[in-house]
Amino acid sequence: MRITITARHCEVPGELRDRARTLLERLQKVASRPHDAQAIFSDDHGTPTVELRLHSGRGVVHVGTAGGTQHRTALDRAAAKVRRQLDKATPARRRAAERRHSVERERT
Repeated sequence: MRITITARHCEVPGELRDRARTLLERLQKVASRPHDAQAIFSDDHGTPTVELRLHSGRGVVHVGTAGGTQHRTALDRAAAKVRRQLDKATPARRRAAERRHSVERERT
């Protein structure tokens, strides 16, 4: 999976870039067929803001945007938002898979 980290109108230290990469790699494990991910750091009118985008299979894009007192706080909040979206999507996939398996069992 390709991970892109962008800083707009601000400086992002290497440690924070590594943290963003680690969080996106963790989120990738939960997503179904992830293609790429983006972390965009910006200062929106003096407020540190982070937007995380995770592109997964079938054109689904999970987006989490958050602000905070620091970029690290905003990053953690945005990651939590994307994680919630992925957690909500996962049970539906599991239910669909269970239905397919139950139909296959009935046929045999």
